[in-house]
Amino acid sequence: MSKHVNRLRKKIMLGLTKNVGKSAFEKGINIERNDVKRVLICRPNHRLGNMLLITPLVQEVEATFPNCTIDVFVKGGAAIPIFENYTTIDKIIRLPKKHFSQLPQYISRWVGLKTKKYDIAINVNAKSSSGRLSTKAARADLKFFGDVDKEFKSKYKDYKHIAKYPVYNFRYFVSKLGIHDTLDAPIPSLNLKLSEQERTNGKKKLDELVDTTKETICIFTYATGAKCYETQWWKECYKQLKANFSEYNILEILPVENVSQIDFEAPSFYSKDVREIASVIANSKVFVGADSGMMHLASASQAPTIGLFSCTDTEVYEPYGNRSTSVKVTKPEDVHKCIHAVANVLKQKE
Repeated sequence: MSKHVNRLRKKIMLGLTKNVGKSAFEKGINIERNDVKRVLICRPNHRLGNMLLITPLVQEVEATFPNCTIDVFVKGGAAIPIFENYTTIDKIIRLPKKHFSQLPQYISRWVGLKTKKYDIAINVNAKSSSGRLSTKAARADLKFFGDVDKEFKSKYKDYKHIAKYPVYNFRYFVSKLGIHDTLDAPIPSLNLKLSEQERTNGKKKLDELVDTTKETICIFTYATGAKCYETQWWKECYKQLKANFSEYNILEILPVENVSQIDFEAPSFYSKDVREIASVIANSKVFVGADSGMMHLASASQAPTIGLFSCTDTEVYEPYGNRSTSVKVTKPEDVHKCIHAVANVLKQKE
């Protein structure tokens, strides 16, 4: 019932806010890259995956405006560890995850948008009512609400991707302001910007769990709702991974719920620290997992990532960059597709 109510709430709010704000595209307006000093990015969402998926946009803003600092308007605490090593991030303005139980704090965060002046405010998702409202509320000279014309969208075959379209939209916005040279550049990948020390510590933790004479394949057997494959499927997958890649360790990365779809048959790693988890995955040869926040975390660790998709759209959520790929797996006998994908990634040169 709560899911139905939430969907209805979002639909009503979007209907009420879809016309809020108008992106500032005045004819003849131009900006100089070095003159943009303060940028606000609005993505009021608490999910780990959604925070990771805006790291390409943050990198794009950094590259476009080299003298800027960036504030992000988000929800919950996931953004704090994600942007820990982003030196351009100045302030993380966090709405409480449960705003009704923390109403004074919730209101103060919205009021806080008025305390700082920005050169540019950017709404990441045009369909987000809270994103549009926060962009509207911000004190900014230029505001971009995420609206682009259909002709621009049709130019890019990968436009639907949830991490890529905010970058494409931002490029559309700055092209209207006189900056055109970014339109055809490669899209940045998801990136946690793990430090060398973090990677070294991750290697130490990995070595404590597996045979140090072998490379490691990481698997994540959990996901939420219909995205989670059954125990039988994962046990067969694990069996075939061991048979086909006996020269590799198989390490299971556990979710915060500390459950395993293979009943903990493989060596496993558990942590609630997302950067620590990513540092371990970063030292593996490939990560395999269903569409989830953990899949995006693996991608942001820069490890080759194989995303397994059963009910969600690969064009929207699939991992990309660093030899990553996606596999559509909808039947028990589709395990061989996963094994084939792992083999393909392992034989590719880094």
